[in-house]
Amino acid sequence: MNTLPINWLTEGLIDFEYKKYMLLAYLKSARTEFGHQRLYPVFSDLIMHYRNLLQVKEHKQLVYESFPQRISRADFEKLELVYQKIVEDDETMQQIEEIIQYAAPLFGEAVESGKELYDFVERHLEISPVGITPMYHNEGYLFLEAFPGKEVQVYVYQITIFENTYDKYRGISTIHLQTVRRGLAHTHESLKIQLVRERSELPNPATFAIVSRVPVPLENSLLPIAKRSLVKYVASLST
Repeated sequence: MNTLPINWLTEGLIDFEYKKYMLLAYLKSARTEFGHQRLYPVFSDLIMHYRNLLQVKEHKQLVYESFPQRISRADFEKLELVYQKIVEDDETMQQIEEIIQYAAPLFGEAVESGKELYDFVERHLEISPVGITPMYHNEGYLFLEAFPGKEVQVYVYQITIFENTYDKYRGISTIHLQTVRRGLAHTHESLKIQLVRERSELPNPATFAIVSRVPVPLENSLLPIAKRSLVKYVASLST
């Protein structure tokens, strides 16, 4: 897909027509991805760009926390220095503000389209525990089935809790173990029993099955949304 650089506002020629061309090409590519039900990574990139635009619009500054993990603190500080010089240049800043006024509503519409796709997929996921669920839910197995459900993707998952002064956040990581063909001899319950026998490091694992009732790409939509849905589901078991 056509990507948009992290520092697209300040990189290269700062000209309204040039930036408009870059933006429209990127948004057209994003719409194409959504049209093919591919939500990630474009959705997270859209959100990042939109937040940055709003931050610049309201406070005329960049915020490191709004950027994705792929930009380091050192790279961000260099970008911030470039931006501060632009802020001090009234004529250039006028161009930047004109670009922001044009781009912000377009990004807002694109983010809303991505949210609608996300919500649609999430509504058509069915999550259920497999077997007896232990008290500890933050590590175990995830069985994921894409529509029409002929195969089960088996993952080990681990949920990590991060806390700061204001809030608590949960992140999840997964490792793909195997792909299993569904059948009468391969139910979710029998698959869990087999894993317990073969993998002694998880003798009493929490295990959850997530089944999609709509056809969406596994890597670009189903897995990322399933992981976030599992985090919410596990959190609800702890309350």
